[in-house]
Amino acid sequence: MHQPLDEVPPPAVAPLDPRLLVREEGFKGYLTEFKRKMKGGELGSLPVIVALIIIWTIFQLKDSLFLSSANMVNICYFMAGTGMLAVGLVFVLLLGEIDLSVASVSGLAAAVFASLSVTHGVNAWVAVVLTVLTGIAIGAVHGFFFAKIGVPAFVVTLAGFLGWTGLMQWLLRGTGSLTIQDKGLLHVLGQRSFFMNQSIAGAYILATLGVAALLIGSLIDQTRRRAAGVPYRPTSEILVRTIALAVVAYVAAYVLNKSAGVPNALVIFLATLVICDFVLRRTTFGRKVFAVGGSIEAARRAGINVAMIRIVVFAISGGFAAIGGLFLAGQTYTATLQAGTGNLLMLAIAAAVIGGTSLFGGRGNVWSALLGMLVIQSIQTGLDLLNMDQSIQYMITGAVLLAAVVVDSVSRRTQRSSGRA
Repeated sequence: MHQPLDEVPPPAVAPLDPRLLVREEGFKGYLTEFKRKMKGGELGSLPVIVALIIIWTIFQLKDSLFLSSANMVNICYFMAGTGMLAVGLVFVLLLGEIDLSVASVSGLAAAVFASLSVTHGVNAWVAVVLTVLTGIAIGAVHGFFFAKIGVPAFVVTLAGFLGWTGLMQWLLRGTGSLTIQDKGLLHVLGQRSFFMNQSIAGAYILATLGVAALLIGSLIDQTRRRAAGVPYRPTSEILVRTIALAVVAYVAAYVLNKSAGVPNALVIFLATLVICDFVLRRTTFGRKVFAVGGSIEAARRAGINVAMIRIVVFAISGGFAAIGGLFLAGQTYTATLQAGTGNLLMLAIAAAVIGGTSLFGGRGNVWSALLGMLVIQSIQTGLDLLNMDQSIQYMITGAVLLAAVVVDSVSRRTQRSSGRA
């Protein structure tokens, strides 16, 4: 039988804004929306959070010191440097590309800073600015060859990995390493200095600021969307989200305060994530990044300067690689020939991907760097407590990375089959 021409078939998937669903059905709406997302492959950060809980539970059962306040401080302190590299990689991965040069750029940044501040006596603050600008310029060069010349990003950044490693070795050719004084800005970035000079109030002030920022920002967004006549989050949902963040933030503050407090490195890392999250979600530039990562041709048709977006994104990656290099140099007091080598590149890429940023582009957020680094640093610290060989760490981290990519691939396939891709 043929369908009458005057009848319009129903859509395959009924469009439904989750904010309307929650507002109309209350808590039941949350469950309905959660089930819909699971069936549609929209897993979000759920897999990595579940993985993190499993990892913490296993290590705590193996060694009761794992969840101690001192060990949590160590995890928060050591994850910031590599985490900065992962933040820059998130921007690149959102384009569906890769940057293999970030580790070598971080090592070069340490050498540049040490050469400027130690060898040539340049003011430390000026040396930091010049170092970060060096990283941005390097990233822009990579982006230019990729976006304008058409050289694949993989090849450009692989060449950069080799070239910048060579330049780092050339800068340190005389001594092999340069000792950096533990003072000034680098001390704040990398050394075991703590917010509010180890004051107990420091951690709770940070927790309060984070909770207040979420509440105020959510209420402002609600007011703006209500005035525009578009769906908005109900006040009940905003309160639930705020209370959930408050519980996590104040528990974390309590745990860290039982040891030394909140490391400055973590404070700077979290502030960076907040700023980058705002840039990606609330600015025109951020929307263009997602658009280019989702479909290059569609982005071009929409009038987006794809080449410029690519160049800027790679410049951002280079800048964060330089910042990460300063963090890592601050942890060791030195710039050495080993900086940026080893498994640093693989860990930075793994952190972004494990945290939930897709390798296929167009999906993810900068908080992936935080979640991914929590997983990786937890594995490293837990295995160190158990005196396990580094080879075990490589195998476990590799397995977790593969699992994250498998989840991402299956999720995308599920979304396509359900008509939501």
